[in-house]
Amino acid sequence: MGYYDDHSQERFSEKRGRKSGFFFASIAGAIIGALLVVFSIPTLSNQGLLPYSVQPNLNQPTGGNSTDQGAPLQQQVSYDVNTDTTKAIDKAAEAVVGINNIQTSNFWSDNGSGSQEAAGTGSGVIYKKAGNKAYVVTNQHVVEGATHLEVTLTDGTKIPAELLGGDIWTDLAVLEIDTEHVKKIAEFGNSDVLKMGEPVMAIGNPLGTTFSGSVTQGIISGINRTIPVDINQDGIMDWQAEVLQTDAAINPGNSGGALINIAGQVIGINSMKIAQNAVEGIGLSIPINYAKPIISDLEQFGVVKRPYMGVDLKSVAEIPGYYQEEALKLPRNVTYGVALRQVVANSPAAKAGLTELDVIVEMDGVEINDVIDLRKHLYQEKKIGEQMKIKYYREGKLMETTLTLANDNSQ
Repeated sequence: MGYYDDHSQERFSEKRGRKSGFFFASIAGAIIGALLVVFSIPTLSNQGLLPYSVQPNLNQPTGGNSTDQGAPLQQQVSYDVNTDTTKAIDKAAEAVVGINNIQTSNFWSDNGSGSQEAAGTGSGVIYKKAGNKAYVVTNQHVVEGATHLEVTLTDGTKIPAELLGGDIWTDLAVLEIDTEHVKKIAEFGNSDVLKMGEPVMAIGNPLGTTFSGSVTQGIISGINRTIPVDINQDGIMDWQAEVLQTDAAINPGNSGGALINIAGQVIGINSMKIAQNAVEGIGLSIPINYAKPIISDLEQFGVVKRPYMGVDLKSVAEIPGYYQEEALKLPRNVTYGVALRQVVANSPAAKAGLTELDVIVEMDGVEINDVIDLRKHLYQEKKIGEQMKIKYYREGKLMETTLTLANDNSQ
């Protein structure tokens, strides 16, 4: 005969009742909380306590609370998002333009006429207005070889552009356009105070007009990077470009566009991308502080005013060892420096007594290992009219001289 415990049954019923009550109370609380959030969003938005504002969907009928079928009407809302990122883009985007490089085809082409075709597209940044003219900075390789240039504004307006000047060493060029349709110019920031991990955005026209005005976001991945550049495409590095590294996507067509900070200021001119199958997320941009004096010279003079020596150069490391000893007469322990292949008559180098086959190994106390070292010291450390002390080898003997740098009148 089984034993029945009334007290146990009562305790079990009480526990089950408490659990059920707790469950339903939780559900009710969650529903009430969700309703409070939904109905409080418009009020919080109107009071400016949210980073966006809620706008009613004006396409929805406002009369009544149900549809013709009697189903309850679901109110739709849209969000007007305002963040630091969107504000920065709004500030700068309209100053970033497209650039069409138009080249005249051969008269004897298949179509029988000297037609004009767009050889390439890129991007540019309107940075200044003066009188009825506006000025656009872009990359030299974007405008190279053009017979005509055309700037496309964000609203699609096309404006003829005049090339004021370009510089192959920094890959920068400046164009001039009429200001009639120009509404906004970009503000330059300070690239010297950038920090690793700082958020940035790239604005430009990747792959041409189809994706004009595209924005990509990333961070500053590297500062003070140096990238070897082969200017004349002979397989020998001629220069080291100073660039910023970012993981914001920079694709063909972005060249010449803006890299902006969270304040909407231009802190770099996008230039090139390392295009290797194994490399992703490495975009490069010319620091704006480095670009400013170049832009100023191109705008005023059409060329960059750099000090001039009047020599043709070749790195000793590129010369076979046999000729280092037989022609240059270098000591065996000297395997660095820059050999002079030619010295221009009446140039600063000629006036300082330098001649063909001299090998420069030091400038102003700084060791010169190759042509890139020499150019960087000359272009970045010296000014027109300054003196420069040089140590060089001639016929195996170390000698010294001082030359006065001049302006390159051929420019």
